[in-house]
Amino acid sequence: MTNLSELPADLPAPVDDGAADHLLGMNVPAIELRSTADQMINLADVSKERTTVVYCYPMTGVPVQPLPTGWNDIPGARGCTPQSCNFRDHFEELKSLNTAVFGLSTQSTEYQREMAERLALPFEVLSDEQLEFTRALDLSTFDVEGKTLIKRLTLILSKGAIVKVFYPVFPPDENAEEVIEWLKRNPIG
Repeated sequence: MTNLSELPADLPAPVDDGAADHLLGMNVPAIELRSTADQMINLADVSKERTTVVYCYPMTGVPVQPLPTGWNDIPGARGCTPQSCNFRDHFEELKSLNTAVFGLSTQSTEYQREMAERLALPFEVLSDEQLEFTRALDLSTFDVEGKTLIKRLTLILSKGAIVKVFYPVFPPDENAEEVIEWLKRNPIG
């Protein structure tokens, strides 16, 4: 059984390949995505009302199932569970900064719901299983075992636009602290 909460010491770090350079300043697409709370969420609308953090990740594993072959060798692939736990553990601080938090992947809502319940996430995770949001923003992806997955990145949204992009995100288990530090240095009114 794989311990999904721990990152192997020898994980390859992703490099900035410029695949997110176009995102800063873009309007958030008005696309409804199903959440783990079985709601339809439109990030364009949510981000008009309050600052919103969306951490996009490739896929979370399930403890009793093996990870895809070679998963640890793909720069930036491993670490979705630690990243989610990091946002969970810093959720109250993000909330105190009047910031909404969402996870987002191309996995189905049912798959995400198991992870969200197992990890006791206090925020919703969004499914872009049809790749509508991913394609609208031209997010960088990669394919593993027949699945199209988003390369890990974190977006800060405000007033319906992308105001900050964290890409590549590494190590993923420190991403929430990086986001909080940026929000404190760059208050969004």
